[in-house]
Amino acid sequence: MPNADHAMDAPHAVLRVRGVGHRYDGVAALSGINIEVRAGEVLAIVGENGAGKSTLLKILSGVVSQTDGTLEFLRADGVWESHELDGVRDAARAGIALVHQELNLAENLDVAGCIFLGREPSRFGVLQLASMRTQAAHWLACVGLSVDPRTPCSALSIAQRQLVEIAKALSTQARILILDEPTSSLSAHETARLLNLLRELREKGVAILFVSHHLDEVLALADRVVVLRDGRQSGELVRAACDRATLERLMVGRATTMPSQRVSQQSAAIRLEVRDLVSSHRSARPLSLVVRAGEIVGLAGLIGAGRTELLEAIAGVTVSQGSAHLDGELLKGGVACRVRDGVALVPEDRARNGLFLENSVAMNVSLAWIDKHRAKGIVPAQGERRLVDRMISSMQLRPQVPHRRVRTLSGGNQQKAVIGRFMAIEPKLLLLDEPTRGVDVGARAEIHGEIRRLAESGSAVLFASSELEEILLLADRILVMHEGDIVGSFAAQDATEVAIMRHATGGRS
Repeated sequence: MPNADHAMDAPHAVLRVRGVGHRYDGVAALSGINIEVRAGEVLAIVGENGAGKSTLLKILSGVVSQTDGTLEFLRADGVWESHELDGVRDAARAGIALVHQELNLAENLDVAGCIFLGREPSRFGVLQLASMRTQAAHWLACVGLSVDPRTPCSALSIAQRQLVEIAKALSTQARILILDEPTSSLSAHETARLLNLLRELREKGVAILFVSHHLDEVLALADRVVVLRDGRQSGELVRAACDRATLERLMVGRATTMPSQRVSQQSAAIRLEVRDLVSSHRSARPLSLVVRAGEIVGLAGLIGAGRTELLEAIAGVTVSQGSAHLDGELLKGGVACRVRDGVALVPEDRARNGLFLENSVAMNVSLAWIDKHRAKGIVPAQGERRLVDRMISSMQLRPQVPHRRVRTLSGGNQQKAVIGRFMAIEPKLLLLDEPTRGVDVGARAEIHGEIRRLAESGSAVLFASSELEEILLLADRILVMHEGDIVGSFAAQDATEVAIMRHATGGRS
């Protein structure tokens, strides 16, 4: 890791991006990008989903090659050298480490093995397990993750996986650290710790590229901000010139508006009733709750509080004690049975549990609809095509190409696809786990709008989010969880971030 002496120097460029672009199947995803990456500085890259952010980061980290332009690196002797990165290993040799938005840890390894995969310490050809685990513990402590390095990666939550990915990148002691939505699965506490860590790395002379849809994080951390729109630069701002309204306008080409106040649903009929349900959470208590027709209820809490386990128990993903009733009828069976009964779950980890990445947008969007019609003995092809076109339009998926593989979409458009799949069947109960993870400000408003429209049709909505801003913006009522228990309940108009966080951390009013 560069030492603290670098902090005394003014930021200087270590990488120049000159006219860089990339085409997928002849279609330009990125064009004419010109930026400087400087040591001891945080450069934020912002833009709507599909604006080209992830493509740019993949070029800079050697995942894909640019089809236009050049990359120029400052060598140790002070000479600039034009160099096209030939893969991730080549990027690593150039001092670049990337933390992907979509996590890709080797689940068959333990945490230490994942952190040092391909760089395992050895002596005379013998793997030094004790040394590797000691070093892994150090990097895990740096990111505030208190797990045993011997823990299998398959046992980690998505938030823990995110922190392991960051620890892995730090362990390479890269001079350019690239982070793609690093806080998308982290709670406010973990996010604050990570931002402080990035400030420390900046002071040590590390160049940091930071992609985030959370503009508050960008405004708090970035020294400069480059804005992308439709694959091109729409602006570059220094810290003093940045504010949320300016960034949103440069990102989406329009001002964003606040939604109108929703009508209270306190007198509506109960759609979901949970009675003494005990989920798979390690500290789960018997939980009881109701969600009324047309009501949107938010689950707040820190990572590990039990929100995901509660949603999965209601959806039939896991076996649980107690019961859940929909419109007075006991929910039985697994996920498929409950989908047919009108229950839909949008999972937290879309890549692992929500999408068929190698299949088309059309297949992913229509899957639940097809299953519902197959149960009736017929799948009308023309009706399926109309449904796909309607959901691509209503979810504002970009690009609007039904046959395109989901893997090639931006993270936000992948999220729209998995939510659209269940919007298509108009469920009686919609369960969402982190519904806007990795989604930009424009797409977030679109997704929130679709959720509100579904609720206004009479569906019940129960969602979990680590973002207090989203909880306060979307929910009619808020339930706060801590250590597997519901410890607080607020009407939206009575809730504050301070009160929610007090309950989420184990305190009381």
